[in-house]
Amino acid sequence: MIQIKPVSDLQNDFNSIENSVLNEGETIYLTKNGYGSMVMMSLNEFSKLTEKSKDVFSQEMDTNKRSGHIEIISKPKKVTDEDD
Repeated sequence: MIQIKPVSDLQNDFNSIENSVLNEGETIYLTKNGYGSMVMMSLNEFSKLTEKSKDVFSQEMDTNKRSGHIEIISKPKKVTDEDD
C-alpha cells in the first residue's frame, strides 16, 4: 500500500517511518505543504532500483552502438557566436 506522509512526520514520528521502510520494505512518499517532496526507501531497495536502471541504460547504449546513434551523441556540434 502506498504511504504518503507529511515531511514533518520525519521529526514527529521517525521510529514508525523507519520501521515501515526498513522492516516492512515500504516506500514512503513525503509531502511538504501538500506537494510531493521526497521519497524514502531502504538502501537495499534503492540499490536494487539503481542496478536495474544501470542494466537498462547499458542495454540502451549497446543498442545505440549497433545502430550508429552513439557517434552522433558523442560528437556535439560546436556552438559559436557566429551562429546567431
